[in-house]
Amino acid sequence: MGRIAGVTAAETRDRLLRAAADVFARRGYEGTRVADIAAAAGVSNGALYAHFGSKAELLVAALRTHGPRLLADLLAADPDRPVADLLIAVGRRLQRRRDAGGHLIVEAMVAARRDEEVARPMRGYVGDRADRLAGLVRAAQDGGELDPALSPAAIAHFCLLLALGSALVPPGEHAVDEEDWSALLTRLVAALAPIRPDSTKGNTR
Repeated sequence: MGRIAGVTAAETRDRLLRAAADVFARRGYEGTRVADIAAAAGVSNGALYAHFGSKAELLVAALRTHGPRLLADLLAADPDRPVADLLIAVGRRLQRRRDAGGHLIVEAMVAARRDEEVARPMRGYVGDRADRLAGLVRAAQDGGELDPALSPAAIAHFCLLLALGSALVPPGEHAVDEEDWSALLTRLVAALAPIRPDSTKGNTR
């Protein structure tokens, strides 16, 4: 399983990332050997190490490429969608998620708690996602959608915790009525809106 004729370096890397995402999700980080991923990709161990320096590096690279992309997909489909609507849409889908990317993020987070070699790149991965969320929040605050007094970092942190929790507690283990869940999300997101001057009328006691 050495170099495959007619396959470019980019194609080999893509094969490795797809194989890594699948094998890590099924077997876990500790239960996966580099040789398992190379075999699943149809390449040699040497070809794998030509692209990735370690199993930890490969795990995080697979997560960045094949991990949860719900927010990115919704943004790509409708880039002008109000952020408040976007947050509700993401939350609704999280409640019934069954994607393999969810398994992959769980394995990566567990591995990061046990292995500093995984923890270092995972901090970068989580930080990048938090920064992107915070950027969306700032844009929504500038546009008057969300309360500018709220911390974008805190809102991003809350969203990350919700997303990670959805991967840990899949629908089959704890189901909630979709209408009830949607009503709760709508109430939570509404609480992030700017406080209007007339909203305090009648509360002068």
